[in-house]
Amino acid sequence: MKIAVVRKKTLRNIFAAVAALTLLLSAAASVGYSAVSAGAGRRIPVYNVDTDRHVVSLTFDAAWGADKTKGILDILDDYGVKATFFLVGFWVDNFPEMVKEIDARGHEIGTHSETHPHMPTLSKEKIKDELSVSSGKITDITGKAVLLFRPPFGDYNNTLVESCEEMQIIPVQWDVDSLDWKGLSAAAIHQRVVGKVKDGSIVLFHNNSDNILEALPLVIETLKLKKFTFAPVGDVVYKTDYYVDNNGTQHKKDIQ
Repeated sequence: MKIAVVRKKTLRNIFAAVAALTLLLSAAASVGYSAVSAGAGRRIPVYNVDTDRHVVSLTFDAAWGADKTKGILDILDDYGVKATFFLVGFWVDNFPEMVKEIDARGHEIGTHSETHPHMPTLSKEKIKDELSVSSGKITDITGKAVLLFRPPFGDYNNTLVESCEEMQIIPVQWDVDSLDWKGLSAAAIHQRVVGKVKDGSIVLFHNNSDNILEALPLVIETLKLKKFTFAPVGDVVYKTDYYVDNNGTQHKKDIQ
């Protein structure tokens, strides 16, 4: 009989613990926490921007190859769209004339690191070295300061975000991933992107993906039909007096 009583008490304790955990998780969900961003003091890059503008930013990461870059620039010119290109330092070394052309055509250039490492594995000193060396190469060609950084692989930690802030560089992710690097068809890329874009979205493409030249016109035409405008990331993000919430959305601070 005593054993039965103990078992009942144990079961009641388990049920109570489960119920408490369920309530805790529900409360966390109600305030927008997630398994990735709920950690106390977690620093997050900009994934998208809270704006009343019906605007989207198209971005292109460049690390390997440049065969399709001119074609991308031609398409952007045809539609009157300005975009942001995030360039790795060794790509800049290999294709300096293309860097000049990207800049000459009026597009924004940010850094994508010097060697494309997993940045969270690096010390703050090494992180800053990755940013300063790659940014310096871009500035040497364009004569313009580099204000934006996209972490390779989308990997980041507090040290990385803090390093960017100390260097007055804004770390930028994306909220719409085209997955063009996976070899998706142009139609699949188009459907994926236009179905997810919202005001202030940042779209991730790659400069040398398989079907980018076929997909990009489809994406631009559809978004134009939806009355979206296009602007480089640097023309959409807030440079000062901002905060980034747990979902990666950048907001303008209310200054009293």
